[in-house]
Amino acid sequence: MKFNTAFAGFILLNIAGSLCQSDVCGQAPLNTKIIGGEDAAAGSWPWQVSIQSNKYPFSGHFCGGSLINKDWVLSAAHCFQKVGASDIWMYFGRWRQSGSNPNETYRTASRIINHPNYEGDVTHNNDIALVQLSSSVNFTDYIKPVCLAAAGSAFAGGTEIWVTGWGNLQTGGPAANILQQVMLPVVNNSECNNAYVGNPSITSNMICAGFLNVGGKSSCQGDSGGPVVRRNGSLWIQSGIVSFGPKQCDNPKYPSVYARVSQYQDWIKSYTGSNPPGFVEFNSSGFRSSLNVLLLSIPFTFSLYLYS
Repeated sequence: MKFNTAFAGFILLNIAGSLCQSDVCGQAPLNTKIIGGEDAAAGSWPWQVSIQSNKYPFSGHFCGGSLINKDWVLSAAHCFQKVGASDIWMYFGRWRQSGSNPNETYRTASRIINHPNYEGDVTHNNDIALVQLSSSVNFTDYIKPVCLAAAGSAFAGGTEIWVTGWGNLQTGGPAANILQQVMLPVVNNSECNNAYVGNPSITSNMICAGFLNVGGKSSCQGDSGGPVVRRNGSLWIQSGIVSFGPKQCDNPKYPSVYARVSQYQDWIKSYTGSNPPGFVEFNSSGFRSSLNVLLLSIPFTFSLYLYS
């Protein structure tokens, strides 16, 4: 499904210290079309990572991530509160969770770095983590790094973004076998904060998206840590990381909430060293989404849920 969105955007490559990744990031040669809420084609999202563990309480895939260079994966801090580096392995080039994946490879982790100011189950602020691979991966058409939104990027309300993952197909339902993709419009932070009535508070480190008052399309449990991306020209830019939302995933009153990647450029570069990801500045005018304010005056019982 497509939205006709008025937007103005430009790309500014952050070349200093990142020539290598800027040359290769955000390219998905096998991605020829986008269809919201349906199976993705093999190779459509070559940075998508499946993070797996068999340490209790997990069994197999439990979170997503994104490849940002040959040695690092970006994910959500809440994914790693009950597991350590020795407990996980990561699949690259994976399309389905059962059956053959001829284009995939896997790596273990050498370390996990959660953001030092991650605020856990209270506010979910700074829900971002880096995972260093045990050894580098080789890039193919099915395995490529994503570009990251640079500091100063702006994603206005109504901007189209895409979420991918193997999370539950519906609240309480089975997890997806084949990688899923869905297009969602950005909801500006003030409206998002109003929807959650300040519990939790939506901070500048977060970005929200969803079809308010419609429902039926959202991220869900098992999608945590996965990428939220926006296409600009021929490049895909990661704007967010799947973080949290209402326990009923497609509840139309509440957008899903994602960690805002552009807030963490310096932090990411401080660990990725001489081979930082490709950072791209993105700005969109978008359009102002419309939230039915009458919903805000209706008493409700709200249950927040991390999407892992």
